[in-house]
Amino acid sequence: MKTVNKICQYLAAAASLAVIVLFFVDFAVIVSDKLGSLAFSGGQLAFGLDMTDPTVVMAKSSKILFVFLLSLITLACNAFGFGKKAKNVKYASAGFGLFAAIYMLVVALSKPAKFVDADPIRMVSKSVTIEYTGVVYVIAAALFVAAIAAIAHLLINDKIVSEQEKKPTIIKRVVQFFRDYKSEVKKIVWPSLNDVVKNTLIVLIICVIIGIFIWALDFGLAELLDLILGNKA
Repeated sequence: MKTVNKICQYLAAAASLAVIVLFFVDFAVIVSDKLGSLAFSGGQLAFGLDMTDPTVVMAKSSKILFVFLLSLITLACNAFGFGKKAKNVKYASAGFGLFAAIYMLVVALSKPAKFVDADPIRMVSKSVTIEYTGVVYVIAAALFVAAIAAIAHLLINDKIVSEQEKKPTIIKRVVQFFRDYKSEVKKIVWPSLNDVVKNTLIVLIICVIIGIFIWALDFGLAELLDLILGNKA
């Protein structure tokens, strides 16, 4: 089990590192009737870097930048996860990895025009088409591999530690939480319809009274301030 645990940990780190590298490979291709075919990496789209020939200044894509930052955080968490005192980092690597994977899948399955801003090229061209390269789908797949491996590593590592310290695993604690939650919900005494209507009316009346009081106070202070300023003038 320890061997499988290590394999999952290294797989998560390797997949998250591959994602960062792939962000600097051709991410999308924009075909223009004036400028021809222009390829942009994920880094160029995320940071708005001007690295094309002919020169085209691309606007930053906040959504792609967001995925890149999530991927970078995931890589950092996976790297720090190799430390002996990195118990909480394992939770972070699994959480950020899954979040990044889901968001990248949304990017990959959406129309490229939604995430790739081609307005700078449209200013000089009449016909513009945007297409993703296969790298986008590879990044999404790699993020899911990293997330699944990180989650597997977290659960296996938790089971190993639980057996050594004779404590319940995460899954058992979650199940126990929902059992306790269910038992507590059964203890709730729900008010009747008449009580709900009565209490709602009381709250509304109090809100109206307080609102009128605040309005009257504000109106009076405003009139007083105008009077003072008027006298000084």
